[in-house]
Amino acid sequence: MGYARVSTTEQSVDLQLDALNAAGCFRIWTDFASGATTERPQWQDCLDHLQSGNILVVNDLSRLGRNTADLAGIVKTLADRHVGLRSLTETWLDTTTSQGVLMFHFFSAIAEYERNRLRERTMAGLAAAKARGRVGGRPTKMTPDKAATAHRMRSEKQTIRDIAKTIDVSEATVVRELARQRKSLQAPQE
Repeated sequence: MGYARVSTTEQSVDLQLDALNAAGCFRIWTDFASGATTERPQWQDCLDHLQSGNILVVNDLSRLGRNTADLAGIVKTLADRHVGLRSLTETWLDTTTSQGVLMFHFFSAIAEYERNRLRERTMAGLAAAKARGRVGGRPTKMTPDKAATAHRMRSEKQTIRDIAKTIDVSEATVVRELARQRKSLQAPQE
């Protein structure tokens, strides 16, 4: 049995189907959805039909899951049902053999290590930037001059829409600034 997936209906699934047919798959489920979505009806139908002793064949692991953690969960689900998994592109992956299971866990561990290293480097970079006085996020459009103009215009009974157009920010930004100012005026002074 085989499973194929393409991210959009504009992409062709033909290469995957040809490879799965050549591998001897007698039934193939095909989804036209991003791997990031959980809405994959054909995948769910495939899981419902797989029985103990079956082998699920995919052309490429990327067609099966979004990331390594997702793939590990899928492999565990299949293993719990005594269903093997074989990839045509990643020839090392054949969970019907002990070597295939070992290789899958080996590559999963490497991917987990890489994710952790990336997270560590990202956190170190953010900490270094913060120490240099940099903050994340995009710069605010509400400058002190625009804030003063917004408060003056509001005190003149101008509408939020007119204020937003005049100072070239969204209405939500104007509302947020006016609320921030009201809150700071209500705060107890020391």
